[in-house]
Amino acid sequence: MKLNVRVNRKRPESMTKQIRDQLDQMINAGTLVAGTFLPSERELANQIKVARNVVRGAYEQLMSVGRVQSEGRRGRTVSKKRPASKTKSSAKARKK
Repeated sequence: MKLNVRVNRKRPESMTKQIRDQLDQMINAGTLVAGTFLPSERELANQIKVARNVVRGAYEQLMSVGRVQSEGRRGRTVSKKRPASKTKSSAKARKK
């Protein structure tokens, strides 16, 4: 699968953040639907000419917020469940 992801090395934010933000926007827009397999780390890294650890970091950050899930050796997919949104009431509950 070929994704339209680009990085700009001159921007102040990291390449990992740029990739993560673009993938997150694609998920929000419905370009990447639940269950869609993402390209492997190596495939995406070669496509956009960055190191694999840059792509791995973006994938891991998306996994930590529940946007992407690991399917073991099969790869990573867009999560079927929507992550819980942060509301004021949940923030208040955490403070107590």
